[in-house]
Amino acid sequence: MNRIELGLDTFGDVTAGADGKLLPQSQVIRNVVAQGILADQVGVDVFGVGEHHRPDYAVSAPEMVLAAIASKTERIRLTSAVTVLSSDDPIRVYQRFATLDAISNGRAEVSLGRGSFTESFPLFGFDLADYDRLFEEKLELFAAVRSEQAVTWSGSTRKPLENQEVYPKTGRADGLPVWIAVGGTPESVVRTARHGFHLTLAVIGGEPARFAPYVRLFHDALEKYGFDRRRVAIHSPGHIARTDEEAKEQFWPHYRQLIDKLGRERGWPPTSRAKFDGETAHGALYVGSPETVARRIAGTLRTLGADRFDLKYGSGPLPHELMMSSVELYGTVVKPRVLELLA
Repeated sequence: MNRIELGLDTFGDVTAGADGKLLPQSQVIRNVVAQGILADQVGVDVFGVGEHHRPDYAVSAPEMVLAAIASKTERIRLTSAVTVLSSDDPIRVYQRFATLDAISNGRAEVSLGRGSFTESFPLFGFDLADYDRLFEEKLELFAAVRSEQAVTWSGSTRKPLENQEVYPKTGRADGLPVWIAVGGTPESVVRTARHGFHLTLAVIGGEPARFAPYVRLFHDALEKYGFDRRRVAIHSPGHIARTDEEAKEQFWPHYRQLIDKLGRERGWPPTSRAKFDGETAHGALYVGSPETVARRIAGTLRTLGADRFDLKYGSGPLPHELMMSSVELYGTVVKPRVLELLA
C-alpha cells in the first residue's frame, strides 16, 4: 500500500449562525478559508473545495477560495472537489490551477468530474443532451494541455487548436496531479485509467466494500493502457465529536434536512433515523467519536486497497463551529490513529 493520506472536502454548504438563521454566502466563504487554515495547522494532508451553482452552496469558484487558503498555509495540498469540467473550458481550468500551483509553491491538485448537479449546464449555455460528449472531449483536451506541450486538438465541442501553447506552465516534471471523481460506473473508471489519472470514488451510500470491483477494474485497466500504479481515494461524508452519540445528534438534523431537500428535487423518499444509523454503523457515513471514525476509515482503506480518504465534513446547515471542531479532531486524533491502525 502506498503512503496513506487523509484529506478533508467541503462544498461550502450554507450554514446556520448562532441565531439559527442561514449565514450570508460571503461569510460562509470566509468560514471555509478558516477551516482550510485550521486543517493545515492540525496536519491534514489535503483540503478540497467543491463547485456548485445553487443557493445552498456558497462556492462557485473553488480555485479562488483555495488561493486564499494557500496564502495563509504552508504544507497542506489544495484541490477542487470537484471542478465540473463538462460546463467549463479545459484550458481555463488548467490555467487557473497552474496559477494556484504557483501561488501555493507546488501544492495544487485538481479533481475533475461531471458533478452531481446540473445547474451549471444552462448557466453556461450547455445542453444536457451533450452530457457525456462534453465530458469526454473536454477531458481529452485537458489531458493534452496538462502535458504542457504545444496542443493540437480537434473535437465537436469547440474550435480546433493547432500547435497552441498554454500558459502559465507549472514546470513540474510529473505534471499537475489530476484526480477523476466517479460515482461508480465501470465506464468512468476505465476512462480514468485510459488517461493515467488518479481515481476518487464517491462513496455516499451503502457499504463501501461494494466498490472493491471498481478498484480492481481500475488497476487492470491501468495495466492494459500501459500505466504504472495510480492512487485511489475514497470520498465520503461524516462528522466527528467527542462521543458517538454526540456526533450523531449534532449531524443528524442537518443531514436529514439536506437529504430530504435533495429528495424532493429528485423524487427520493424521505430519509429516516433508522437508515441514518445504519449508514453510520456500516455504510457511507463516517460519523462518531475519533476512535470510531478512525477504525471505520482504516477498515475502508484496507478493504478497498485505497491510499487516501477524503472526509466531506459538513452537511447542510451544520454550524461552522461544529465543523471547526470536527476538522481539529480529524487532524489531531483521527489521522494519527488511522496511520497507527494501518501500520
